[in-house]
Order: sequence, then C-alpha cells, then structure tokens
Amino acid sequence: MKARIHVYLKHGVLDPQGKAIASALGNLGFAGVGEVRQGKLIELELDEADAAKARAQVDEMCRSLLANTVIENYSIELDD
Repeated sequence: MKARIHVYLKHGVLDPQGKAIASALGNLGFAGVGEVRQGKLIELELDEADAAKARAQVDEMCRSLLANTVIENYSIELDD
C-alpha cells in the first residue's frame, strides 16, 4: 500500500518560504498571485494491506515524526 502525506502550516502561522515564493513569482512577472503557502509531500510504501491499520500506522508516524502538530496540519491518502 502507498501512503501520501501532505504536511502544511496551520492557518495563522507565518510562512516565510511562502512569502519568498510569492515575491519571486512577482519578480518573474507572474501577476495576480495572492497568498502562497508552502508545504511538503511525503510518500511511503507500506507492507500493510489493511487500510484502517495502514492509516493508523501513518497517523502515528505523522504525530511522532513527520509533522510538527503544534504548527502543522497533515492529511493522509492511501492507495492499494
């Protein structure tokens, strides 16, 4: 089973990388770009076949290591 984890900053948390991206896009002539929020994508290959067990396992990975739950949210996608 494959898992994709999208990690992104919580609303209200300052995003200096997002601001830098927005500024660079403006400097390159891309007008009309509003707020930019930057995140990360993590892909995992799991040996678990049961979707509920895989989701629980990935959720624990996120809480333990992959996301800083104080300032970040995350979402999990599973594919067979």
